[in-house]
Order: sequence, then C-alpha cells, then structure tokens
Amino acid sequence: MRRERSPGTKLMLAGLAAAVLIVPLLMVYALVYDRENRSEQAQAQIAQGWGGPQTVTGPLLVIPYLTQVVQAETVDGVVRERRQQVRRELFVSPQRQTIATRLDPDRKGYAIYQSVVYSGALEGTARYALTSELDRFDITQEDLLFDEAELRFGISDTRGLSDGASVSADGESLDLRPGNGPAATGGSGFSAPVSGWDGEGALDASWSYGLRGTRAISLVPRGGDTEWRVTSPWPHPSFTGGYLPEPSQSETGEDGFTAVYPGITNLALGQGLLAVTDQPASPAPGQFGEAEASADRPATIGLVEPVDLYSQVDRAVKYGFLFIGFTFAALLMFDIVGGARVATAEYLLTGAGLVLFFVMLLAFAEVIGFALAYLVAATAIIGLLTAYSAAILGTWKRAGFIGAMLAGLYSVLYVLLNEETYSLVIGSLLLFAALAGVMFATRKVDWSAVGRNEEDALA
Repeated sequence: MRRERSPGTKLMLAGLAAAVLIVPLLMVYALVYDRENRSEQAQAQIAQGWGGPQTVTGPLLVIPYLTQVVQAETVDGVVRERRQQVRRELFVSPQRQTIATRLDPDRKGYAIYQSVVYSGALEGTARYALTSELDRFDITQEDLLFDEAELRFGISDTRGLSDGASVSADGESLDLRPGNGPAATGGSGFSAPVSGWDGEGALDASWSYGLRGTRAISLVPRGGDTEWRVTSPWPHPSFTGGYLPEPSQSETGEDGFTAVYPGITNLALGQGLLAVTDQPASPAPGQFGEAEASADRPATIGLVEPVDLYSQVDRAVKYGFLFIGFTFAALLMFDIVGGARVATAEYLLTGAGLVLFFVMLLAFAEVIGFALAYLVAATAIIGLLTAYSAAILGTWKRAGFIGAMLAGLYSVLYVLLNEETYSLVIGSLLLFAALAGVMFATRKVDWSAVGRNEEDALA
C-alpha cells in the first residue's frame, strides 16, 4: 500500500505549485498593461477629433521695433564695423490680467473605451503699459512700430477652438488671425492686430473664446499679476503644476468645484513685464525637479476619473499571490491536519481559478465598471472553487470553509483597493493573522515524519 508523503514534502509541493502560478500572474499583469495602452490609444483617437489636454497663455502684447546692430567683417585683411538696421520684437506682459474659465464636462466613447472631455468658455481682461524697463533694453518709444502691434493668444491644440472668439482693445473690436501664438504653447494659437495705441497711457484689452479639450486644462501665467478662476460641475478635479489654487477661496464637492488662483505675480514667475525674447525665465535646476527646470510652470487642473479601473486591476493583481498563498495554506491544513489528500494537480487547478478571477475582473470592468465587475468575477470564482473543494476535500463542510475564506479575502481586497492610505497596515495584519493560524494548526505536526498509509486512514 502506497504511503503518504511527509508533511514537509506536501509543503514543498504546495510551494512549488504556488511558484509555478507566478508565470500566469505575470501574464495577467502584462495583459493589464496592454489593455491600458489600448485605452490610451482610444483616448488619443477621441482627442484627435475633439482636442487634447489644453494649455493656454496670453494675451501677450508684441510690438515690433527697429534697432541698429554693429557687425564686424574683414575685407582685405582689415576688420571693419558695419551698422545694420534690423527688425525685432518687444514682448509686453500685462500689468494685471483676470481670467474666468467655465468647464462643462462630458464623456466621449471609442469602442468600449471612454474619455472625459470638456467644452470650455474663457474670458478675461488685461492691461498693458510701457514701463521704465524700456530703457534697460536701450529702446525708445520712437523705435517702436505701434501700428504693427498685436495681441497673441496661446492655445496648445487649436482644433479645440470653437466659434464666437472675440478680442477688443480700448473698446475697439479687433480682427483675429490664425497662428502666431506665444512660445509657451509652441507658437500655436491666434493673434489680433492692435491699432490706435501710441504707447502713452495704458492699453486695456478684453477677450473671450470657446475651447474644447480632453481631461485637463493648463494656464501658463504671464504678467505682473494673474488671477484665474475656474468653475465646473465635475466633482473630481486634480490640481497640479507649478501653482495651486487658494484653499480659502476654492471649493470642491459633489456639485462640482471652484478653483481660484488669486494672484500669481511676476515676482513668483521670475519675469519682467518687458522682454525682447518670448522665452519666460525658468526656475533654477533642482528647484522644481529636473523635468521642470527647463520649461514654463503652468497651473494645471485635471478632470480625473474617480476610479481608474486599470490602476485598480493592476493593484489587485499585485495581491494575487496573497490569494494563492491563503487558499493553498487552507488546503494544506486540511491535507496535513484534517486528513484530506490534495494532489499537486488539484493545487494547480485551484490556483488557475484564482488567476482567472483577475482576467474576468479586467474583461468585465471595461464593459460594466470596476465595482460590478468585481462582484461578478468574485461570485463566479467563489462558487467554482467552493464546488471543486467539496470534491477534493470530501465534504461540503470543508468546502464551505474554503468558500467563506475566499469571500472574506475578496471583501478585504476590495477594501484594500479603495483604501490606499492604510492598505499596507491592513495587509500586514492579515498576513500576521494567517501566519498565526497556520502556526497554531500545525504546532503538533512532525514535518519530517511519514504520515499514515491509506490503510491507516481508513481504520
């Protein structure tokens, strides 16, 4: 009569079966990554027809001017200086500007994927004046070509511009021209020629336009003082970038949010109001990280999804080995302590069911949402493994324990996925409880002893 394996051998075989299941878990992890990439590609397709994440800036007043430059040239071995008149541009930032933005969110779908889009309405005012900084650049008002001045508005993706844009200066409506935006948006945007201002006093401009975009909007502030106010019925905003809204003046709730950036000054920006290049000063390297040390620092508001299903499934897969370990530990205890025989193949089939849960979770989550998909996948796998456990463990009472344990594990996992702050604490306590239970159940097991033979088990 064949003798049973020792408890130590059974433990080793269960551990090997668990190790083998790492491979399909990694394959599921790669599947999540692939589906996430497909989702991003679908969102890019939506953005192509609607408009991507938008970055706006301006308006920036640009005034061409003429200046003399001295060039050295060598003729017959003699170095001579030659004066040449060249045309350059003076960039005037507003002394003060106010911008009001309204974002109306919506969802656009491509196949089974969706992306958050918005229709925005932007309006604002700005005041410009020539300051004493003009002398620093050795420019006089007589050098400035005021009749060729223009206001430049920066929009990163002009496909999102809608009809109804208007710009006025000192009460006079201006014509709009495509392109020629500020450098902060890569030259993308539109411009409006200004006439009738001679540099004396202040120039007051007002403007408005509609803008469509996807997921986020950013503002690159320019000027002596920039105030930005954003309202939207979207309840899940994300505030990032180089500047954050004032908490005391901003609100976020189920009915939406109001974000107020009360005053971003040129002292904070590290910029003067006048410049001869359209390249705002950048922060010192290391001040805001290497990635931002050579670029403008916009204020960004994102319309984020309350639950990113791919990040949720990704986190769930990382707990996959925990599920395998708990289930295998329970089967091993029934094998060693309870007298039920569990073959290596039965460990592998049980583990395959546990891995299948994550595949089902991903597949259904893309169609019916994460919470409902989690319920469907967990119910299916708990029912499957409970029925299978009744066959391999011999009684429905033991199978009921496996089913109850899995139900508890899936419940705890759902809490872990929605409670990022204390997930590590909860997980570590769960592992401690499992280890303590295994130690208690096997406290009298002689791991090296050969167990009963089949004849003894039937006696």
